Amino acid sequence: MQGSTVDSSERVVYGETRGGHGAAHEEHPDHRIFGIAMFLIAESMIFLGLFAAYGTFRLMNPTWPPEGTPEMELLVPGINTIILISSSFVMNQGNRAIKNDDLKGLRLWFGATALMGAIFLAGQLYEYNHTGFGLTDNIFTSTFYVLTGFHGLHVCFGLFLILAVLTRSLKAGRYSSHAHFGPEAAELYWHFVDVIWIILFTILYLL
Repeated sequence: MQGSTVDSSERVVYGETRGGHGAAHEEHPDHRIFGIAMFLIAESMIFLGLFAAYGTFRLMNPTWPPEGTPEMELLVPGINTIILISSSFVMNQGNRAIKNDDLKGLRLWFGATALMGAIFLAGQLYEYNHTGFGLTDNIFTSTFYVLTGFHGLHVCFGLFLILAVLTRSLKAGRYSSHAHFGPEAAELYWHFVDVIWIILFTILYLL
């Protein structure tokens, strides 16, 4: 007779009883976080290619940004950067809460993170409407919109993950100190989005 039990948080345990003599258990580590990490590494390679293209375009043009490009404003993207960086710390508080079986804390901190992410996207849309240049004006403006737009798409997906965690947290017993893969995976992804934005902000606005 064979049976199996699944711990949805940390491990999968297989039990086997032979010849009526007790039960032997073998524990296997949960590789889902490793899978998320591999996915993020793959995403990093895409961004790395975009960064390399941007660097190449910049080196090939003696004047950067090209003449006629309106000066970049720092106020809105600077505020956006502070909001996004802060949101990573806020989300971390949510994960700490659920690891202490504080479900209300998880909802509070993840809800705040979702709000901050939405504010970031609103700020980005505001900036798009006030840049003074369009997608096809020159090579700088094209790469600007591609890089920031692709990152914005990742922020949208991160918000989807956060909202999915909040929705699933409504089910009793779904998350606890022993079952928190969802919040942990969402936090890892959000940190990735945060780091990518820091790089983008540096190369597009500061250098």
